[in-house]
Amino acid sequence: MALIRNSYGKGRVRIMRVKRDSARHEVRELTVEVLLTGAFDGSYTEGDNRSVIATDSIKNIVNFLARDHVGAENEVFAGILARHFLDRYAHVSGVSVTASETKWSRIVIEGAPHDHAFVLDGNGRPTVKLTATREGTTLSSGVSGFTFLKTTQSAWEDYWFDEATTLKPTPDRLFATAMDASWLWSGVPGSYESANQAVLDAALKVFATTFSPGVQNTLYLMGEAVLAAVPDIREISIACPNKHYLPIDLSPFGRAFDGQVFTPTDEPHGQITCTIGRG
Repeated sequence: MALIRNSYGKGRVRIMRVKRDSARHEVRELTVEVLLTGAFDGSYTEGDNRSVIATDSIKNIVNFLARDHVGAENEVFAGILARHFLDRYAHVSGVSVTASETKWSRIVIEGAPHDHAFVLDGNGRPTVKLTATREGTTLSSGVSGFTFLKTTQSAWEDYWFDEATTLKPTPDRLFATAMDASWLWSGVPGSYESANQAVLDAALKVFATTFSPGVQNTLYLMGEAVLAAVPDIREISIACPNKHYLPIDLSPFGRAFDGQVFTPTDEPHGQITCTIGRG
């Protein structure tokens, strides 16, 4: 039987590039697939792997080239990846690079785009819940999956340490979350749409402009700001997963970690919840 064609490589290589050579950070989050063609027939037909570049090595190449070209546009970065494989490996005849971007937009605070706080494009799903009896109704509005991040001004230190603790403290980390929140109405605002937007604006202003010693404190401060901004709300409940962006160890490749290249992870994640009311 003839081997008609073949290719192989690494898919779903998730990479967050943070360009932070000034106070104004740039972020590009990509999901990358790299597929190679070339002199690999023997690995299929004979089990001879001597020409095969391990898919883990392909992932490593994506990671360290992301560090070397942290500010490159996506199209340029795809070209850099392809050229690396063609230049480095004579037996590679073709490279297919597919990269899809998770888009982030700057959070706008008082009319100005923030330097290091971002919100996911096409973000969140508004929710409403109404419960009615003959005695009355309760109404809450909310949002699910409302996703935002900041690249600095967040820490995690001075937590409980015992024999189960392996996480290392950090004074500066990337903070990202996908918030589910609901707020219970005690009055009727002039416009629910405007009031709901005021909720998000107040929460995001706190997130972007306040140093975070931990997700717990940030949620509480966001809730306080919402209640101060919208008097018709009785209480707000917030649930935020701590969406982890893990620093990539590039020391085996002679590159330092400078807060520029991360691996996005979906699970497991920390889950932090609280409800803040008027007391």
